[in-house]
Amino acid sequence: MTRVRRKRMHCNNKELHHKYKTKRRTKDLDQIQEDLLPENRSKFQSMPEDEDLPGLGQHYCIECSKFFVNDLTLKEHKRAREHKRRIRDLKVPAYTQKEAEAAAGLTTDNGKSLAMSGRVAGPQSLLSLKQKNEAAKAAMDVTAV
Repeated sequence: MTRVRRKRMHCNNKELHHKYKTKRRTKDLDQIQEDLLPENRSKFQSMPEDEDLPGLGQHYCIECSKFFVNDLTLKEHKRAREHKRRIRDLKVPAYTQKEAEAAAGLTTDNGKSLAMSGRVAGPQSLLSLKQKNEAAKAAMDVTAV
């Protein structure tokens, strides 16, 4: 009997890509920020030995939520670009449900809006901020003289 299935079907197979993508998935940033709190951090520093995890689960990077085989690989990981990038991403506060509702317009209206009073709500342009900083520096130079 001949082969029924096509050969070499791994390039455009979305099921395979999805399987391996979810297999390597780590925690989201908001979950990691909860783990970094002092009351939760102690859980990860004294973990019981688990034979299913690399290094018996004793070498764990909380910021990246990864287990390592030994202490040397953990130290090498902490010097790597991937770890430093994750730390930089964790410095930004997590996106909360309240912010999501405000972005969708699900907030209560308890007063006059800023747009009606003549001021524009939202971030200012970099050019206007630069001009304000230059004006403030010039004013300080004039008062210093």
